[in-house]
Formats: sequence, C-alpha cells, structure tokens
Amino acid sequence: MSLFDEEPRRKTVHDIGQDLSLLSVAELDERIGLLRAEIVRLEEERSRKGDSKVAAEALFR
Repeated sequence: MSLFDEEPRRKTVHDIGQDLSLLSVAELDERIGLLRAEIVRLEEERSRKGDSKVAAEALFR
C-alpha cells in the first residue's frame, strides 16, 4: 500500500443551518468544538477592534 492509495482526509466544514440528521455523535462533537473555537476567535477579534476604536476616539478628543 502506497501513500497514494489513501484518501486524503477532508477538512471538516460546517455550514450554518445545514441538515444535521446524517451526522454521528462524534461528528457533532467535532463540529461543536470547531464552532466553539471559532467563537473564541471572533470574540478576540471583536475585542481587538474595540480596543483600537477606543484608542482612536481618545486620540481625536
């Protein structure tokens, strides 16, 4: 068996509103983890942008 015989693992992608009925419990758990990580990333970016906005507003006062 060579490296080329194996199917490459596809990156898990979750589309908001997609049908979940065909997913296993493990797949649902994986997607929950991905979405939680994405929420943290979004909140961190929002915080950075909020900090930049406050700094910019202070500069122009």
